[in-house]
Order: sequence, then structure tokens, then C-alpha cells
Amino acid sequence: MRITVSGLPGSGTTSLSRYLAERHGFTMISAGEVFRQLAKEHNMELARFGDLARNDPSYDKMIDARQKEIAEASDNIVIEGRLSGWMVDNADLKIWIYAPIGCRIKRIAFRDQVGDEETAKGLTLEREQCEADRYRSYYDIDINDLSIYHIILNSEHWDVDGLGAIIDTAIARLNPVK
Repeated sequence: MRITVSGLPGSGTTSLSRYLAERHGFTMISAGEVFRQLAKEHNMELARFGDLARNDPSYDKMIDARQKEIAEASDNIVIEGRLSGWMVDNADLKIWIYAPIGCRIKRIAFRDQVGDEETAKGLTLEREQCEADRYRSYYDIDINDLSIYHIILNSEHWDVDGLGAIIDTAIARLNPVK
């Protein structure tokens, strides 16, 4: 089984992906892990590799291609990343995690230890716009088009166990016991 988990920053994609990997014995791969792996392969610190990626589209495309390659060659995998639902054509289940901006900002400010929520909001909205522009430019993807997803969940209403229970049910229905 191949499952993609996508969503905007602070929506809870990593938490849900970890839950699914642990609960079902799946391998988890995230865009962030691929980014770190490629930086290591290029003998670069993360910050330097990040600067290169910001200024050269080939790095983003390399990260996306690597994640797609790993995902499509693997079974029983959870692929977490903003574009994973778009990139992994043979996914059995594509999930989008939504959370309102206020909820996400509180999470991001806490997680990233940003001094205040207004700063976190400004940085997050700038990042989201930059990413949306890149996705449209590189791949003609509208990140706001959720029509490709099988399930869209609001993580403000459920904690990771609640989200996981919903997805556990979906997985069971996709793979009924014979």
C-alpha cells in the first residue's frame, strides 16, 4: 500500500505520517528527509543546500524526483510532503490535512520556537506563497486544488489519534481481510 499525506505547514502531516508508519509497519519518507539525504550526498550543510535550492529550481526538482522514485518503487510506505499527492501517481490513498491558519500558526510558533504568532504568521504566509508560485511554475500545479485527494481532514478537530483512527478505517476498507 502507498499512502501520501500532504498539507500546509503546521497542519499535522508529519504527526499523522509517523502514526500511520508505526501503526501499520509502513516505511515513512518525508520531503524533509529526502532534502537532508540529498544535502549529505552533496557534502553540504542543510543551510547551504537550502540556499542553493531557493535559488536553483533543479534542486527542488531533484528532491521531488527522488521522493517520487522512492515512493513508486516501494510497497507499504507513507510519503509525507506538500506535493506527494501530486507526485505519487500510484498511491492507493491520498490524504490532505487541513487546519485553519490560526491553528497552524500556534503550532508553528510553538514547534519552531518563533517569538510571537504575528512573526510566525508572516513567515508562514510568505513561505506558502513562495511554494505555491514554485509549484505552479515548475509543474503547473495549483496547490489549492484538492480534487486529487481521496480524503481531506481538518486536524483542528481531531488529535493525531483521532485522525489516525479515521485513516485506519479507510485502510481497513481498502484492504479487507480475506
